[in-house]
Amino acid sequence: MNILAVGDLIGNAGIKELSKRLNNIREKEKIDFVIVNGENSAEGMGMTEKNFHDILSQNVDVITMGNHTWGKKDIFKFIDHPKLIRPANYPRGVVGKGYGIYECNNKKIGVINLIGRVDINILTENPFIIGKDIVNKIKNEVDIIIVDFHAEASAEKIAMGNYLDGMVTAVYGTHTHVQTADDRIFPNGTAYITDIGMTGPKNSVIGMDISASIKRFETTLPERYKVAGGDCIFNGVIFNIDDNTNKVVNMKRLYFNK
Repeated sequence: MNILAVGDLIGNAGIKELSKRLNNIREKEKIDFVIVNGENSAEGMGMTEKNFHDILSQNVDVITMGNHTWGKKDIFKFIDHPKLIRPANYPRGVVGKGYGIYECNNKKIGVINLIGRVDINILTENPFIIGKDIVNKIKNEVDIIIVDFHAEASAEKIAMGNYLDGMVTAVYGTHTHVQTADDRIFPNGTAYITDIGMTGPKNSVIGMDISASIKRFETTLPERYKVAGGDCIFNGVIFNIDDNTNKVVNMKRLYFNK
């Protein structure tokens, strides 16, 4: 089985790039299951109902979120959709769900969304404890477990990968929008990459307009972010999973920039 995880979609530009690339990737790489991070699809913050349906129209299997989950009020209209999950370690009682179980090619796939606590500035529960609790809850129900860890700090992500090594099929990072080159398989069989990158404007500061971003850093004054224009990049990773062992045997980073 081949599972594709697509890096954070940035605005409508990112959604259009997904539409442009996905079918060709699906055919060429024989993709069976697709996970997309959509928390920046509403022009950089949150997701509208239109964004949600535009992403689903590409036959995406799961949409994960992150620190901008509540960026648009539209989210409350579709938060309980089975293909949408938000970070599982948001405070207890928050609407939505932090994981889902899906069927594909006679396999059951558990997908878990977690958010980090280092430099995220959102009050959440411990992602390590919550993540492990969910794994223990679903491990006898599923064949494969994939974790999207939406976090800022590389150290926190690497620690999570090692923490879950041998318990889940793969852990990949989102949020920083910069693809890392540390894809590997840990000693106990869990595939890992610190960040799979983003899908959005190439000439930008992590998807945002360069001038506005520089002004914020130069002056420290508030400046409204806006999604950059121009050509886009497409970032993601493919996990090739052995049908007998349900372990990743190969990983392939995707980085299209023209």
